[in-house]
Amino acid sequence: MNTAGALYISSAVVLLVAASIKFAALRKNAGDTLLRAVSASLFVAALLFATAAPPMLALINKWIGIPNIAAPIVYGILTAFDGTAIVLLIHWRGDEDANKLRRATRLCLAVYGVAIVAIAVLFALGDAHVERLRDLDTYYASTPYIREMILLYLAAHTVAAVTMGILCWRWSRKVPGALRVGLLFIASGNALTFAYDFLKYVAIVARWTGHNLDWLSTNVAFTLASFSAFLVAAGFLIPPIGQGANSRWRSFQRYQLLQPLWLEIRSEIPSTSPEPMQWWEPIDLRLMQRERDINDAVLRLCPFFDGTVGAEVYQQAIAQGHAPERAQSEADAAVIARAVIAKGDPAAAPLTPKGRWTVSSADSTDLLVSLSKALARSPLVRSSRTSELVATAP
Repeated sequence: MNTAGALYISSAVVLLVAASIKFAALRKNAGDTLLRAVSASLFVAALLFATAAPPMLALINKWIGIPNIAAPIVYGILTAFDGTAIVLLIHWRGDEDANKLRRATRLCLAVYGVAIVAIAVLFALGDAHVERLRDLDTYYASTPYIREMILLYLAAHTVAAVTMGILCWRWSRKVPGALRVGLLFIASGNALTFAYDFLKYVAIVARWTGHNLDWLSTNVAFTLASFSAFLVAAGFLIPPIGQGANSRWRSFQRYQLLQPLWLEIRSEIPSTSPEPMQWWEPIDLRLMQRERDINDAVLRLCPFFDGTVGAEVYQQAIAQGHAPERAQSEADAAVIARAVIAKGDPAAAPLTPKGRWTVSSADSTDLLVSLSKALARSPLVRSSRTSELVATAP
């Protein structure tokens, strides 16, 4: 297989991987029309590059037994990809009116469907009996019907590339992070696609005027198409991969930030609870287990939550100018620290419900993180814990 064929097959593999990832997500969200459009676009693009590789063109011609029959097949697949790409943009942009979305989708698919049929009819009407695997566009640039077929597929391709490139560029300026990077990759890929079309047009017009610039079509444009595919596939892969990595990193940070609180109340985690997961387990599951262990321990410590301690620390924090949310976290942290000490004292007795402090910082992960930070860093919590140790010393 030559270099050009390897590039096209590599592009097909990359696009197929991207499509597989999207199909896996589609199984969990079968009703997501945007995800369906993305999956269809990537699959059709993979099919396009798999069939457009020169070795595959020769095999298709041989299998069917008609010279250049691979041309209308590849052009039809390319036009189908253009249609699915525009449908993708329609759903990506979105509209509050579902009926309007459906009408726009049907219109686009109808127009590109007619174009696919027209490509097949024009090929059947034309005469392309000499097999051309690399330079069919320029070799038959002046052949009746075949010429119109070539211009039709290029026009459909250009409209899709320009539309997709412009809209992705505009949207990239309104969104942050991995989604913005992905949109820029897609926009860049479509810019190369437009350059591919432009070079094809130049080479065809050169043929019409008696010149020969076939190398622009057979070499430069051919190579641009494969790089375009890599950029577009990467553009679709970056957002889910980037968002997934970002989500796991946030979970890891929260897991680490909860460690001071977990260590403080570890002795109160029920013995029936599973052992902490190993470091190679998914971080989301490890975070969930740590939160569950903390909540179980907080429930066991609840009878020893001293309302006097909580109120005192809260008032001190407010007097020092702390925000109410921070003051609540510090008060809860002090109450928990004192409860651990009290629970370990055989002489200590549970408090009556009326005298207990309500720990509200265990209601969410963010509040638990704030509570853990206060437990590790707050001077008021350290002071409260020290005074209790002094008070209970022999």
